[in-house]
Amino acid sequence: MNDESVRPHDTVEAIDLPNVSAWFEHNIPDVALPLDFDLVAGGRSNLTYRVTDAGGRSFVLRRPPTGHLLATAHDMSREYRLIAAMGPAGIPVPEALGLCEDPAVNGTPFYVMDFVEGHVVRTAEDAVSIFDHGGRRRVSEHLVDTLAAIHALDPDAIGLGDLSRKDGYIARQLKRWYAQYQASREAGGPDVPNLDAVHAALVESIPEQGPASVVHGDYRLDNTMVGDDGRVVAVLDWELCTLGDALADLGQLLAYWAEPGEQSALSDSGTQAPGFFTRAEVVQRYAQVSGRDLSQLDYYLAFANWKLACILEGVYARYAAGSMGDTDFDYSTYPATIIGLGEAAIDALRRVY
Repeated sequence: MNDESVRPHDTVEAIDLPNVSAWFEHNIPDVALPLDFDLVAGGRSNLTYRVTDAGGRSFVLRRPPTGHLLATAHDMSREYRLIAAMGPAGIPVPEALGLCEDPAVNGTPFYVMDFVEGHVVRTAEDAVSIFDHGGRRRVSEHLVDTLAAIHALDPDAIGLGDLSRKDGYIARQLKRWYAQYQASREAGGPDVPNLDAVHAALVESIPEQGPASVVHGDYRLDNTMVGDDGRVVAVLDWELCTLGDALADLGQLLAYWAEPGEQSALSDSGTQAPGFFTRAEVVQRYAQVSGRDLSQLDYYLAFANWKLACILEGVYARYAAGSMGDTDFDYSTYPATIIGLGEAAIDALRRVY
C-alpha cells in the first residue's frame, strides 16, 4: 500500500483507515485504493459502512458498535457465515467477500460484502415515491414469499445444521432477551411496566415447536433491499438469525407491519402506504405459500412485541451511552415506543388465554 492510498487527514469513527485499507488491498480482488467510508444512516445495532474504492466500486463493511457489548451479541463471523450460506441456497443476499477476525486490524472483527443496488423502503413516503399502487402490492407479495423461502430451507442441507440448538427455540429466546433486557435496563434503559409479567406468561404457554427452520430474527420491510420491479434483491441484517420456530419470524414481521393510519413500532413504516397488504393478507399469503398451521399465531405476535421491546431497550441504552458512532438519529422517542410494545404484547396475550 503506497503513501497515497490513505489520505492522512481523513478520519472515520470506528474505522482504522490505514489498517482496514491494507486489509482490503490484501483480501478483496481488484480493489483500488484509496477508500472512502460512509456510515449508513438507519443502522441501529452493528455499524454499517458503504465503502467506495477509487474506481467507483462499492462494498459494505459491518462491524460491532463501539463501547460495551452484550454477551453473545454482534458476532461478525456468525453473520458472515449465514450470508455465505444463504446465497447458494437461493435466498437473495449480497455476496460475502471477506471476513477479518484479527482484532489488530480494527479493534474488533468485521466483514465485507458486495454492495447491492436497490431500494431500502423505510417510510410510507419512500414507498409512494418509488412504487405505484400495484408495485407496493408486489413488494408485499415478494416480501412474504421470501420469508417463506427462508423457512423452507433445510439447515443441514445448507451447512447450518450446527448453527445453534434446534429445539426449545422460544424458551431460549425468552431467556436470552430477558437477560439482555435486564442488563440494558441496568445500563440506563427505561423501566417498562408489565414486561416482567409478560415474560412470565410467555414462559408458561410456549407452543410445541415443529422441525427447526432458519429463523432470520428481525425480518421486516426495511431490512431488505427491493428492486424496481418490487422483488426483494437482498435480505439484510442477519445478526439475530438462528435455528428454531419459523412462526416467530412471522410474528415479528406482523409486529412491524403497520397499516395506514396506525401507530408503527418504527418511527414510520413503508407498509402504511396504500397498496401494501393488510396484516390479514400477510397471514393469508404466508399460509398459502408455506402451508404452515397458524392457529397459535397470537402467541407469536405477543412474543414478537415483547422481544422487540427488549431489543429496543438495548439499542436505546447504547445510543444514550454514545456507543453507536457519530449519528444525528433521534432516539428520544424510544422509551414511549418500548412501553407501547409492552402494551401490544399484553393485548395479544389476552387473545391467547
